[in-house]
Amino acid sequence: MHITQQPPDRGADRGPGKGEGASRDAGRDPDARWFEPVLHLTFFLLLAASLTRFLLHHPGEPRTPWIIALSITLALLHVLGPTPGRPALRMPRTPRTRDAGQADTRRLLWLAAVVAVWVVVVVLAPSFAWCAVPLFYTGLRTLPAGAASVLVGLLTAFVVAAQLRLSTGFDPILVLAPPAVAALATAVFVHMERQAARQRALIDDLLRTRRELAATERREGTLAERQRLSMEIHDTLAQGLSSQQMLLQATDRTWDSDPATARGHLRTATEITARNLAEARRFVHDLAPADLAGGTPLPEALRRLATRTTGPTTVPAAGPVAAPATGPTTGPTAGPTAGPPADEPGGGGPGGRLSVRFHQDGTPVPLPDRVQSALLRIAQGALANVREHAAARTVTLTLSYLGDQVVLDIADDGRGFTTAAAQGRGHGLPAMHARMRQLGGTLTIESAPGEGTVLSAAVPLERTP
Repeated sequence: MHITQQPPDRGADRGPGKGEGASRDAGRDPDARWFEPVLHLTFFLLLAASLTRFLLHHPGEPRTPWIIALSITLALLHVLGPTPGRPALRMPRTPRTRDAGQADTRRLLWLAAVVAVWVVVVVLAPSFAWCAVPLFYTGLRTLPAGAASVLVGLLTAFVVAAQLRLSTGFDPILVLAPPAVAALATAVFVHMERQAARQRALIDDLLRTRRELAATERREGTLAERQRLSMEIHDTLAQGLSSQQMLLQATDRTWDSDPATARGHLRTATEITARNLAEARRFVHDLAPADLAGGTPLPEALRRLATRTTGPTTVPAAGPVAAPATGPTTGPTAGPTAGPPADEPGGGGPGGRLSVRFHQDGTPVPLPDRVQSALLRIAQGALANVREHAAARTVTLTLSYLGDQVVLDIADDGRGFTTAAAQGRGHGLPAMHARMRQLGGTLTIESAPGEGTVLSAAVPLERTP
């Protein structure tokens, strides 16, 4: 059997110039601070010029008081009316609040009053037709695109009629120029508004995407940290507790019949408790294995692990030719799974003795901390399962430095296991594979019933110049 693991809105719905968001954005638009005063100034200049022209060309006429009064009314409407520069009515289908609806109604009534007064003034004095230019932009920035186009058309028609009244004869330029200028101004304005709306929608999408990406990264980070914590807890505390349980059960069985052996089991359980306490403290501090504390290199940590693991086991040792069995060795529960931790000696009761040897091949090179930690955890988990399930006599740990990679081989002469036995058993193999994926390495397991097991973890190394 051979197992190998390789590393492995809303804003978009907004159309041009749509939504309350457009109104809010326009209210925050810094360009509105200078555009609106310029719009007012242009209107007042044209209004003053038109009134002055009328007074110079028509002194003492009966309609003069009406023209002056209407001009003052028009000026007051522009000064006292709501801000004309905010496109509040761009999207009639957008749900509106009660306050927003009342503001829209006031703005419509104000615009209707301004246009009505202007129409009366133009009828009385055609020279006031030039005041339509700022009214074009006022209508475009206040009404939806369709209604604004209709208003611009009506204003243009009044401008053409007024110009023809002022001319002494028919002049094609007076008929064609105002519509052309109005059409061009309207097209440019609508294009800019739609472009601005698309930019606002794009910015909204980018902001939303950034928020979603940040939330996804937080979730992924949380899941990754949770997985890492579960593996560390499984490799240390859980395996230690399992080993203590096994030793205490053996102590209970031999307490009356063999007090010396029971006391030995109890001492071993105490040693395991002390080492688990050290692991827990290291776990709380930085999640690094206690065996690597103080800068201990990986080969030395593996050598110590092999020495500690050598000893009696509760599983009877297999003979030279072990009978096929489905019990797992380093396979189905290889690595961190249920069972005593790799760094825990002996069990109790009738059983064999496990001999663990360590070899090192190649020239040692400095390894990253996470590589050393992962390989040591894999070795601990694999040896733990050998002790509990394999009925092995010997285990060989081989750490090989191959230049472009470091390889840890764990070979035992135990029972071995089948492919079926390796499926869905514990958390050991998934945890090992996860560690290798995080390092970009591979995990290979070869086993067969009665032929032992070989587990190989290979991690690529960065080449040094």
